[in-house]
Parts: sequence; structure tokens; C-alpha cells
Amino acid sequence: MTELVDFTLPKALEAHEPREAHCGRTRDDIRLLVGRRGSGEVSHHAFRGLPDLLRPGDLLVVNTSATLPAAVRLDRIAVHFSTPLPGEDDGLWLVELRRRTGKSSVPYGGGSPNEWIPMPGRANLTLVRRQTDRLWAARLSTSVVPYLRRYGTPIRYGYVPREWPTAAYQTVFAHDRETGSAEMPSAARPFTTELVTRLVSRGVLIAPLTLHTGVASPEAHEPPYAERFEVPESTAALVQHVRSSGTGRVIAVGTTAVRALETAVDANGRVQAAKGWTEHIVTPEGGVRAVDGLLTGLHEPKSSHLMMLTAIAGHTLLRATYEAALAEHYLWHEFGDTNLLLP
Repeated sequence: MTELVDFTLPKALEAHEPREAHCGRTRDDIRLLVGRRGSGEVSHHAFRGLPDLLRPGDLLVVNTSATLPAAVRLDRIAVHFSTPLPGEDDGLWLVELRRRTGKSSVPYGGGSPNEWIPMPGRANLTLVRRQTDRLWAARLSTSVVPYLRRYGTPIRYGYVPREWPTAAYQTVFAHDRETGSAEMPSAARPFTTELVTRLVSRGVLIAPLTLHTGVASPEAHEPPYAERFEVPESTAALVQHVRSSGTGRVIAVGTTAVRALETAVDANGRVQAAKGWTEHIVTPEGGVRAVDGLLTGLHEPKSSHLMMLTAIAGHTLLRATYEAALAEHYLWHEFGDTNLLLP
């Protein structure tokens, strides 16, 4: 396997809160690090300057999945609801059990098949079987999504010391009909309605798809598992038009958009309308066939997402980009700065 970029992430470069938590700041008041594969150039910009970095005819493909308040906190543990299990009845979900440690949590290795856990609101969660070392297949005694809307809070990890409302974890593209992500598709978080208007006015195209993200694995760095997705016919047609006409570049907003698009590529290399579950993992060996560039956050060392970034940018450019991000003190995680990789 191609060597992946490795580095040490200093604690000081972890974003602890939304940028708009500071008086006078807005979501798009973050930095944007741009890497260009052709020249190998790395440059620094404000995210608000994104319209000036794109061309008329470029296509941004965005994820419209809305974020669930997918964590339910009990006295000593927390339950993170991830996704329903493909091919199973609607009541069976993947969940992660985490031991609460003050304001944070760590993976909890306990539990046994058929054990039931009392939940708020007189509900019960029954552990059915271990699905992975970290995740359980489990059944809640009531419908999961309405239950989470009432009793859940957004999933957060130790680098975010206080709770923020679910609205802080929604993007401007999120659609209520598409609620289903356990964690925010965070690459699109810095977009504002004003910025979208400027992009459209410049002639940049925007097309939607949906991929519902499961829970991350900040401790285990596991590859992603099966996730629900849909690439609409209109989006597939627009991607094909942009690619075949040569009038612009297809730029995915987030690794979720890449995964969905690459799943929808047929044997002839064309993006088709598709929906269902994807287990596709983008690697440097397999490459990409649907996207030309990627707008994404900065990913942790050993993260499986770095395989995808290497497939798009190449090892040399990605290494230079991350060295620049570390040297210039860019911020990581969902409330952090952003990286644009261009062909």
C-alpha cells in the first residue's frame, strides 16, 4: 500500500469551539489552505475567498445529510448511535458504548449479548451482538430517530470541552428530510448563505447528494463501514456534463461526497444515479474516477481519510500541504480550518 502522510498533531492545533462563538465572527471566518497538484504550490487564503479560487463552470458537490443528536448520555456511559444495519430490520442499529470521563468519554469495552441498558424516557437498549471490536448491533425499544430528537445531544469528543446545540453541527446544505448523520459532514460547515450566493453569482455550479455518516473512530482509526447514500439523477447528469465538456472541475465538498460519487461510477467510468449502502473505500491504489478536487477539513494522523486524500492529491502534495498546515498553525477537527486540493 502507498505510504500515507504521518505526523504528530499538537494539542494546541485542535479547534475547541465554533468560530462564531467569538463575538463578531461568522462560520466562514476561517483559513483555507490550497494545494495544487499540477504545480505542487501550496498557498494560504481566507475561506471567504473561495469564489476567487474557483472558475465559472466548476461544480461543487455537497452532502445534504443533516446531523442527528446521536449521543445519549447515561450516568456512567454514553451511547453513540451510528447507522441502521443494512439488510436488517429497522430496529437494529450500530451503536458505540463509551465510558464517561468528566466532560469527555473513552471507548467502553464492556457489554455482553442480550444485555439490556435502561435509557432515558423508559426506553431500553438491547445489545444483540458485537459487530466490530468497537461497535454493537443493538435494538432500541422505540423508533430511534424520534427518540434521539428528544433525548439525544450531538456527539463530541474531548477536544470540544463544552456542549453546543445541534444547530452548531448542521451545515447550510442540510435538509430536514435527509436527517441521518451521526456526525456532521463538516467540510461544508464554513459555508454561509452569503458565500453560496457569491459562488453561484460567479458561475460556480452546486449539486446535492446524500451520505449519512456513521460514528468516527478517533481512538481506533478504523476504515469507514457501510453507510447509506443517494446520488440523484440530476447530480449524476451534471457531473457527467462537467467532466465530458471540459468546462470545469468536479470538486467534492467533503470525503463523504467523494465516497458517494465514487460508489456511483459504473464500469465505463460514468457517474450514474445510485442509492443504497456503500462500503467503497477510496485508496491511492484504486484512485478516483469521478472527482477532480476536494474541499475538506484537516484529518488526524493515521486517519483512513488520508488514503482518499492521497488518491486525489498524491503523496508529495499532501505531505507539503500538511507540513504547511502544521507550520502555520492551522486548526484541526470539525470546527477548524479547511483544505482545498485542486488538480
